[in-house]
Amino acid sequence: MKFKSSSTSEAVLLHPQTEQHFAHFYRYLSGEKAASPHTHTAYQRDLAQLAACAKDKDLATLNPLAIRGFVRQLASQGLSGRSIARILSAWRAFYRLMCRDFKWPINPVEGVKAPKSSKPLPAALNADDAVGFLENLPDAEPLQARDKAIFELAYSSGLRVSELVSLQLVELDLHQGLASVTGKGNKTRIVPIGHMAQEAIRRWLLLRPQLAHPNAHTVFVSNKGTPLTTRAVQLRLRQWQETLGITEPLYPHKLRHSCASHLLQSSSDLRAVQELLGHASIATTQVYTHLDFQHLSATYDNAHPRAKKA
Repeated sequence: MKFKSSSTSEAVLLHPQTEQHFAHFYRYLSGEKAASPHTHTAYQRDLAQLAACAKDKDLATLNPLAIRGFVRQLASQGLSGRSIARILSAWRAFYRLMCRDFKWPINPVEGVKAPKSSKPLPAALNADDAVGFLENLPDAEPLQARDKAIFELAYSSGLRVSELVSLQLVELDLHQGLASVTGKGNKTRIVPIGHMAQEAIRRWLLLRPQLAHPNAHTVFVSNKGTPLTTRAVQLRLRQWQETLGITEPLYPHKLRHSCASHLLQSSSDLRAVQELLGHASIATTQVYTHLDFQHLSATYDNAHPRAKKA
């Protein structure tokens, strides 16, 4: 029979028994597995990819080498590693059933992995936008002062939002310009606090008694006097984005990314940035070198006399 693949308009000539085996698998999904219509459709789409790759070959005779060839074929079509992993999962389930019900000799998909998807670079503000945002934040009222102190500290010291909301008063040393931060894995590190962040925190601490309960020990509290949640910080940053008319999306981790990126642009000290951010592995910090390279490339294109087209 002929079969039309979901990824191409060309008709594919299938092995005579492939339709029978697919039908058996779909009955298994609907009956024994009680799969939803959405899941059923997804499996049909993924098995269509298998049929398109195998063409007229008998699926029972395929080996891992052939499946790896199919993976390369799918990758060459522009499918992401995540999409290919999903397809392989469907193929693996199909072959598992064929081995059980039709005694096929092997499941050739076992052990075959999808190519790794490249991780997207973390988003960061440029330095002018970061400074402009922070300088335009008011601090006359307690909540305004609190928000400005939070965002200044996030950008100054590269703190995670969870670290911001859990920071304790006793962990602040504004005289030395330092904070003791407990991060992932319950690991503690000492981070410097920049001058502007120190001033914003001092302003907030003057107004903090208007909101905080006497037994509240976190630096930042809600309008009810209780410790802030990470969600509350995210929502407040989004509100300020709208209030100030900023079109670029803002979220707390973007301030952390911006801190790391701008430090690398000016210092190139990867180890220092790793310690500041609390990364267990230098490889995690190295992603910011790609942001730094993007900055370098843009600077080169704009400034170098031989970079521009005539």
